[in-house]
Amino acid sequence: MNLPLVEPDLSLLRQGRPLIDVRAPVEFAQGSLPGAVNLPLMDDEERRLVGIEYKQHGQQAAIELGQRLVSGGIRTSRIDAWRRMVEARPDAVIYCYRGGLRSQIAQQWLAESGVARPRIRGGWKAMRQALCQRIDAAAEQPLLVVGGLTGCAKTALIQALPNGLDLEGCARHKGSAFGRHPLPAPSQIDFEHAMGLGLLELSGPLVVEDESRHIGAANVPLVFWRAMERAPRVRVEMPLDWRLAQIHKDYIDDLWAIYRQQFGEWLGWTLMRKQLSSALVRLKKRLGHARLARLQRLQQLAFREHERGNLQAHEAWLAPLLTEYYDPMYRYQLEKRDPGRFLHVGDWDSCLAAAREWSTEAARQPAGQPQLA
Repeated sequence: MNLPLVEPDLSLLRQGRPLIDVRAPVEFAQGSLPGAVNLPLMDDEERRLVGIEYKQHGQQAAIELGQRLVSGGIRTSRIDAWRRMVEARPDAVIYCYRGGLRSQIAQQWLAESGVARPRIRGGWKAMRQALCQRIDAAAEQPLLVVGGLTGCAKTALIQALPNGLDLEGCARHKGSAFGRHPLPAPSQIDFEHAMGLGLLELSGPLVVEDESRHIGAANVPLVFWRAMERAPRVRVEMPLDWRLAQIHKDYIDDLWAIYRQQFGEWLGWTLMRKQLSSALVRLKKRLGHARLARLQRLQQLAFREHERGNLQAHEAWLAPLLTEYYDPMYRYQLEKRDPGRFLHVGDWDSCLAAAREWSTEAARQPAGQPQLA
């Protein structure tokens, strides 16, 4: 049977083509292609048994075992799942790990049921390689880094730019002890894929937020991270009350909205309290016992006031967290940077304007020229 193939082209992701991942759930959880739906040919246990058979008796024996395990009603149910997906999205494309046997079997079974869909040549592995190459290529583009004290709304500034890449959004983490998202963090592979996807439409100058290499559980790919370290910078400076309002929005208002929407009032509130309490404890080594105990008391008082409807009570522990922990830590890191790399230092609006101006000028530079600094 002549089964159609499509090349591992990133235009599949750019166009938002629906993708059917026929790998086992455990493989999908380790990292998938952006937007893919997992409709496996074999479940985890079936895959494990077939893998053992392959190692002990070779490919043909493994194929025969797979056919026995996925037969009858099991086979029918899996074909039905693929058919429902294709009926809903007729332009769907199939892939497995290397674009080989599993996706070919899924194609064949679908074709025998009257539905013809292509598979990706080289599968997940080839598409991942293309996404990683896009990240490495982006490290050669002009790059500007936006820094500033905690609460300066650097992420919002990045999001306001058409050429901004939101690394924290890719990591689903705000990059601090209090930055965990209520929803599970992506795997390292999924973080890299989200970066690659975000870069597909950004071929010119890029603007990113000043981050450590670790954003929550994710690591910025080394080549891109080194480019960030070399890049020129702008620094946002805003007054304490403005920054306090911003971290109240980030750490309390927005967090509470997500928890309440995802888990409901009671469970959402319980989980949010646990997250904020645990985040404070994780800073014990840097805060010291006495300071931690004081902030914990203030935090518990704020929780009680929050339950009474007074969300502003959180400022009692957020303010000293800013002034006694985050601000000194950032200033220490700032002292180690070359001040000549800062193109502009100013308030949020002026830094946004400076980033736009830099982007315009960088786009005019001939390819291969050293970036503006």
